[in-house]
Formats: sequence, structure tokens, C-alpha cells
Amino acid sequence: MFRNPVQILSSYNEIFGDTFRLYLGGLKEAIVTIDPSVIQHVLKTNSENYQKSEIQVKRMGHFLGKGLLTTHGEAWRTQRRLIQKGFDRTQLDALSSIMQDSLAESLRDFDRQAHSGPVDIYPQLMKITFAMVARSLFGARLKDEDIDRVSHTICTVQEFIVRQTLQPYLNPWFAVSGELRRHEDMRTRADAVLLQYIRKRRIEPPGHDLLQTLMDARYSDGEGMSDELILSESMQLLVAGHETSSNALSWLLYLLSSRSDCLERVRQEFDSVLGEAPLSYADVPKFEFATQVIQEGLRLYPPFWMIDRMAVADDRVGDLAIPRGSTVIVYVYGAHHAPRYWQNPENFDPERFTKANEKLRTPFTFLPFGGGPRGCIGGNYAMLQILMILCDLLRKYDFQLAPGQMIEARPMVILRPKHGIRMTFTNTIAPAPCIA
Repeated sequence: MFRNPVQILSSYNEIFGDTFRLYLGGLKEAIVTIDPSVIQHVLKTNSENYQKSEIQVKRMGHFLGKGLLTTHGEAWRTQRRLIQKGFDRTQLDALSSIMQDSLAESLRDFDRQAHSGPVDIYPQLMKITFAMVARSLFGARLKDEDIDRVSHTICTVQEFIVRQTLQPYLNPWFAVSGELRRHEDMRTRADAVLLQYIRKRRIEPPGHDLLQTLMDARYSDGEGMSDELILSESMQLLVAGHETSSNALSWLLYLLSSRSDCLERVRQEFDSVLGEAPLSYADVPKFEFATQVIQEGLRLYPPFWMIDRMAVADDRVGDLAIPRGSTVIVYVYGAHHAPRYWQNPENFDPERFTKANEKLRTPFTFLPFGGGPRGCIGGNYAMLQILMILCDLLRKYDFQLAPGQMIEARPMVILRPKHGIRMTFTNTIAPAPCIA
């Protein structure tokens, strides 16, 4: 289960059906489901009865503080309402130029890597997306070394949280061995870096980034967020906002590398919509086929492969009894690959997501950004980010999968490539010769 929960859960779906019970780490009972009626009930219809589980509220909250990802009830509703303003159309239009500037800077480093041989695209795309989200939050003045430190901390802490969750019997050892303290110290150092930027911004002219949105937000009594709460929300936006996109892009490039027909069609759409112009949020609805390709990539390799909730009170969905305190695992990967909801589910087929086919799809069988009131607040930002990076990469490079490697998914907090994905990149247009 620790090595590959997706493989185990999918095999259980085949044996026991859409919904079954198991013990996480051999200790905690959980209900696992891919049934869309159960999923809709838990995430939407009766969502008030289902809080985020201990995995997120306690373990993630321990490292990331109390923010949008780790709270519930009225505190969550208040924060959601305030932070939502940072992801409306006006703000995303304003962020487009910050994102493009960050991408241009990141691609200069990527270009150097690409010309030195095959590139493991996952860590490279992680760097690109993290820098983009960090600068969307804190503006262009965020230093590269600070971005690297916070990024490394987040990745290391996430892996530790997964171990705490899937191997709970080791938690006493983590405490006495110093492992818990080591990760807490990493978090404290990363927090200090970001807190310095927040306090500095208090005495600087207003910016056009997400940090400014957080600082300008006001509660009903006219008070704003404390520096510490802004830090928690910023850290949680960094966690949620970068790996989703880098993960989706990694799998997307992998899928497109074997489908030259889809690749060229996406390129042609970028050319016809944009020409040589940069991509902005206003352009996003114009990319019909590229959006289908992204959605199919998210179906095959959903970044959040599961969503967990805890029942506050006894509940029932049809014949399924859900006792108070039960953990319900919405098995997103299983729902995305279920033959009863998707024809030939293991095939890469963007035509599934044409407007005509979308109308035929069973609700709550496609959940790349969750569903219901707690669906991902940054879904539109993620789509903008993926399209922007994909557009620039396809304009600049041809690419192919390097031979002799095993491509396999590793379900951590995010569904990562286990061994990486190595690709070779060549320029689509040869640079003009230098004339001395």
C-alpha cells in the first residue's frame, strides 16, 4: 500500500465494486468509493457533514498552519470568500504579465539544460511552475535562492506527511528519532523567508500580485489578516498551486510525445489564436482543442488522485451507511479510469471532452480539481498556467521521449512520475547564425 496505493485500490475496485472499506496503515477504517452518487453526496449535496480529514487538518496543518487548505466551517467560508478575489478574471488578467515574465526567465535556464542532453522534465517543470506561482504571490522581487529554499522545503515536507499518513505506526519513531523536529525546523526557516517579504511589503507601495490581494482583504469588522495568517495562506497557495500544474504538464508532454497528430493540432491552434503574441487570460476560452488535450491528460493522470473527508455525523447514501467519524476516500484515479464511465479508459483520446461529449458525461466522474464548494480555488489559474507554459514550449521546441526508461506513476500527495520522464528537446527553428 505504501509503495503503490493506486495499484492496490484499483485491484480492490475490480474485486469489491465501486465502494469498499479498508484499514489505512492497518489502523484506521476508511470507505473508498468511485461511485458518482456517493461522491456527489459527500462533496456537494451534504458537504456540510464532511470535513477535511485528520490527514489534512492535523498533519498538513501542523506544517502549513491554519489556512484555506486546513480549516473548515465558518473560518473556511470567510477565508474562501476573501481569497477568491485573487482568482477572478480581473486579477488573472493582471497576473498574466507577471507569469509571462517569470516563464521567460525560467525558460532561459531550461534552454541551457535542453541543449546539454536529455532532460528529466518533472523537476524542470516543478522549478518553472513554482517560480511562476511564487512571483504571482510575491511579485518579481522574490529572489531565486529564496524560491529554491521554499520549494525544497515544501517537497520534502510533503513526502514526510505521506509517510506519516500511510505508515502511522512509525509516528512515535519519527518523534523520538528527531525526524519530526528536522522537518519542523525546515518549515520554520522557510516561514522566516516568506514572513520577511510580507513585512517588507507592509511599508512598500501596493503591487499587483496575490500578496496584495491578501493584504487588502478585510473582514466584516474592517480588520485585515495578520502577517502570520497571510504567511499560512501564502504557503498553502504555493503548495496547491505549483505541483498540480507541473505534474499535469509532465504527463501531458509524455502523452503528446507519442501523438504527433494531437501535438501538431495543438500547435496550429496556438498559432491561429495568438500568432506571435503572448498568451493572456482573455485568450483561454479560445483554445478549444488544447483544453480538450489538457482535460484528457488530467483524466489519465489526475494530480490529486484521491480526496479524503471525515463524516461529522452518521449519514447514509442509498444502501451505504457512513458512521460518524468515518473517513471517506473519493478515489479520483479510479473514477477517471472506470470502464463503466469511460470507453477504453486507458487510451489517450481528447475527443472525450468535446462539448457534445461533455453533455453525455456522468457528473462527478471527472474531478481533476475536486468538486462541490471545496473545489480548487485556483483551477482557472492552473489552466492559464498550463496553457501558457505549453504554448511557449511548443513554439520553441520539438521533443521526444528518451529511449530505455520505465514511465510509472508514484502516488504521493500528487500523482508524480516515479522515475521521472526524460526527454530530448530540439529547437523548432534553428537560431540565425551570428555574424561577427
